[in-house]
Amino acid sequence: MSSEQEDIEIIRGSGNVFRDFGHADADAEHLKAVLAAKIIGLLDDRAMSTRKATEITGIAAADFPRVRQAKLDRFTVNQLMTILGRFKQEVDVTVSAFPREAERSVKAIS
Repeated sequence: MSSEQEDIEIIRGSGNVFRDFGHADADAEHLKAVLAAKIIGLLDDRAMSTRKATEITGIAAADFPRVRQAKLDRFTVNQLMTILGRFKQEVDVTVSAFPREAERSVKAIS
């Protein structure tokens, strides 16, 4: 470690990285990412092959690698929820609406 100490900027995130980076559809992208993570978790927990996942869900085999790679632009929230439903999962979504903060808190540490 150098003898000179650098100032480090700490930024408190909103809990939604898509919003933090200014994406227009941040809330939908966040929800899709959460749903995809649940699908990936199921596939991993069950050590399920793409072939088996396709048999169970009727979803195209090519879609599962896209989910694993978080290439979610081709998917709607409904499609991802449908995949979870076909894996016999119940999806519960809680919605909260509130005004967004104008700026996030930024602090410099010396």
